[in-house]
Amino acid sequence: MGVTKTAGFSETQNRRANVFKALGHPARVAIIELLLKRQACICNDIVEELPLSQSTVSQHLRELKEAGIIKGEIEGASICYCINEKVWNEIQADFTDLFNSLKSSGNCC
Repeated sequence: MGVTKTAGFSETQNRRANVFKALGHPARVAIIELLLKRQACICNDIVEELPLSQSTVSQHLRELKEAGIIKGEIEGASICYCINEKVWNEIQADFTDLFNSLKSSGNCC
């Protein structure tokens, strides 16, 4: 989103939209699930688990990293990725608040 399109929205709305965008592809959801299952992962392991090329997986990892959802450290010739626990917990709290804000009145169509 460009500056002109996001400027009229709150910081929270923009943050939520960025998270939704980062999680808005099944490959990224699969990467998150894999990282949660293994608690850490090396990029080559991720490529072996997904029906995607190395370059495509790298693009998805970059999107998740830019959103802050994952972090990566260089280990020799590879990069080890894992869930950014601080951000993951912030996302959980933020979306719990969002989902809990529904006050069912029974008056909806």
